[in-house]
Amino acid sequence: MATTPSLSFSLPQRVLHWLTAGLVFFNLLFPDGMNAWNRSMKQTGAASAEQVASANIHAYAGIAILVLVAVRLLLRQVQGVPAAPSGEPPMFKLVAKVSEWTLYLLLIAMPVTGAAAYYFGMEGAGDLHADVLKAVLWVVVGLHVLGALAHQFYWKTNVLWRMTVG
Repeated sequence: MATTPSLSFSLPQRVLHWLTAGLVFFNLLFPDGMNAWNRSMKQTGAASAEQVASANIHAYAGIAILVLVAVRLLLRQVQGVPAAPSGEPPMFKLVAKVSEWTLYLLLIAMPVTGAAAYYFGMEGAGDLHADVLKAVLWVVVGLHVLGALAHQFYWKTNVLWRMTVG
């Protein structure tokens, strides 16, 4: 049961948000270790110790993202979240809600499909992970960042403040 929404996110919610963001950007920007492992496995059926270690770093970051998102969703249920700014147009409130839950869904689907490919050899899951979900995640993350910046500099709301300094 969520409590009454506060004016800002709690410190644990903010820390989890930024840890998740850091790991997401790490895995989006530096997938080379997993890519090298994948190429080697497809070409030769084996990978070097260095390739396995690099792929493991990518996989462990994905698992950490999944755990952090689960904790974030639990905290969201327990602590609630701040209400949307009152001056925000209804259409933008809807877009924010849809993109927020799309982002959560992607942050669950990405590690699950990645793990299915890496640990269980499900090639279709790997293709979905690397070719489709990754592109959608880039778009949704971009919209998320643009939305936060629009709130800060166009509407001059406290949305960005609530997730940074509280």
